[in-house]
Amino acid sequence: MGDDRRHFLGAVVAAAATSAASAQDKKGDSAMTRPKVIFFDVNETLLDLKPLKESVGKALGDRPELVALWFTTMLQYSLVTTVADRYSDFGVIGVACLQMVARNQGIDLSEDAAKKAVAPIRSLPPHPDVSPALVRLRNEKYRLVTLTNSSSAAVADQLKNAKLDQLFEASLSVEEVGLYKPHAHVYRWAARRMGADVSECLLVAAHGWDVAGAAWAGMHAAFVRRPGQQPFPLGPKLELTIATLTELTDKLVALK
Repeated sequence: MGDDRRHFLGAVVAAAATSAASAQDKKGDSAMTRPKVIFFDVNETLLDLKPLKESVGKALGDRPELVALWFTTMLQYSLVTTVADRYSDFGVIGVACLQMVARNQGIDLSEDAAKKAVAPIRSLPPHPDVSPALVRLRNEKYRLVTLTNSSSAAVADQLKNAKLDQLFEASLSVEEVGLYKPHAHVYRWAARRMGADVSECLLVAAHGWDVAGAAWAGMHAAFVRRPGQQPFPLGPKLELTIATLTELTDKLVALK
């Protein structure tokens, strides 16, 4: 992983500035055209995290208010590994960070207990608007791909258990490049992986950091206003902000 990752970075970093400038030039101020590939974040964007939040909150002494702190800590340390030129599985980071949060609250939480608490992440239900929207987009000949910080094995289980696996052309995990979103190289790599220019792609996500990262990398971005989520005020101006994937689908179907 280390040698492959360094080779990947060496191959793309020299062209990164040029690629970003080119993508921004292509986007310009004009209305968005039909994207060649639509990338979807998975957790919270497509899948309802309620069962996971309940399980983690119970593990943290029946304190559901600590779940957000756990999510934030998990994201923080995934980015720490990226900045430090290291990589660990997102699930492993999640378990470690859950133990960290527990210790800070005076809770004795073993590694096995932490693993059990986060286990529901592989069997989350989709939000009600997801399946109908994806089916409609598929019928409109859109190319649909997931792009997630989770491992390939984890997202495969998630999509299968949510009965969404047949709706996507491909499922991409950051483990292939050893960098976590919102690193700009992840979005550019994903576009190339699907044979498209980054400016020809759209990322759909319910996290402000994710859509900001995609837009900064030169990708179109759509923010889904799931409960408790907000776009990053200092991020790029987003082309699409929608309440549901139904609304997103209506807008995308109208594009030429």
